[in-house]
Formats: sequence, C-alpha cells, structure tokens
Amino acid sequence: MSEVIAQKPVLVLNRLWQAINVCTAERALALLFTGHAQVVCENNGGFHTYSFGEWCDFSSAYDGDEIIRTISIRIRVPRIILLLFFDRLPNKEVKFTRQNIFERDRNTCQYCGDKFDRRDLNIDHVIPRQHGGLTTWTNVVCSCVDCNRRKANRTPEQARMHLVRKPKKPRWRPFVEIQFIKTADHSWRHFLDLAYWNVELGED
Repeated sequence: MSEVIAQKPVLVLNRLWQAINVCTAERALALLFTGHAQVVCENNGGFHTYSFGEWCDFSSAYDGDEIIRTISIRIRVPRIILLLFFDRLPNKEVKFTRQNIFERDRNTCQYCGDKFDRRDLNIDHVIPRQHGGLTTWTNVVCSCVDCNRRKANRTPEQARMHLVRKPKKPRWRPFVEIQFIKTADHSWRHFLDLAYWNVELGED
C-alpha cells in the first residue's frame, strides 16, 4: 500500500462515540479487518457505520485518490472509525504550563470575570509565594493587569477580592491532541464539538 495513504490520520471513537485518539489509516484498516472496529461515514446529514465487508462494497463507487489496493480488494481510506469493545477514555495528565492555565480559565480574569487577550493577562498566585503559596493548579489563576495590581502581594481575603471560581486541576480530553492535527478532516468536527470542552489545551 502507498506509504503516504497508509499514514493518513483517522479519528478513533470509543463505543460510546467519544473521540479518544487518532491513528493511521493502516492501523484503522487492521482494526476494521479484524472486527474490532467499524467505519463511521457521514451521509445525508447523519452518520452510518460499516463493517469491513460493507465498507469494501461501499468503496467500489468511490473514485477519489484515497484508495488502498491489495491483490484482492480496493478499499477507501476511512476518515473515522468506531471501536466496538472499548468504552473508556485514556487516563493522561494535563501538563502544567502557562498556556494550559489560560485555556483552563478561558482567557478570563478570575477576579473581575472579564475576558482578555492573553497578552493582557497575568498568572497570579492566589496565595502569594511569599506567604507560602505554591505554584500548582490549585493556586494559580489568570488575572488582568488592573486586578493583579490591586491584589498585589496579598491573599484575596486581604485584598477584599473574590475568585470567580476555585482553581482546579483540569481533566485531560482526547481532543487536546486531535485538534492540532492540521490534516484533520471536516467530518471530525461533529465529534470534536461534542467532546468540548471545558479545557482546550495546547503546548507552550
């Protein structure tokens, strides 16, 4: 099979139709062939599933370039597959980065509640480091310049300020990795939108 076609990205859903990963077309077809997955294809505004045999039949009418040929079959590269026996989400840690703090707090000052461009936001220690505060998920928040200046080196109670919400460690979501794949297919959007998105994460 063509190496380029074989490495095409395919969105992977668990059996609850949640986006959990991206694999290569080669891996997707192996899962399809062994009966561990079905193809999900958008059709007339809905999504239909196909077994390996059904997908081979469906592929016969396709005249595009994303085709894998073997001695006996001609099969279209799927865009999305559905795992039939896996219903969990991967257990991964969210990296503690400046970028991820902005994402967790949605670019919103956690004292006044207003939204800002990231260049106009600071990372504030709720309990200042000079008072023993740690640099952890539960002690840092986004703050605007004015609120940061007003709070200064004090606790919120000392500054008579209130947090919009208590800072927490965010949960990892599989779309974290998926959304940054430049070759993501348009048909993925529905499942990535469903996954959203209390925490849209990236890398520094």
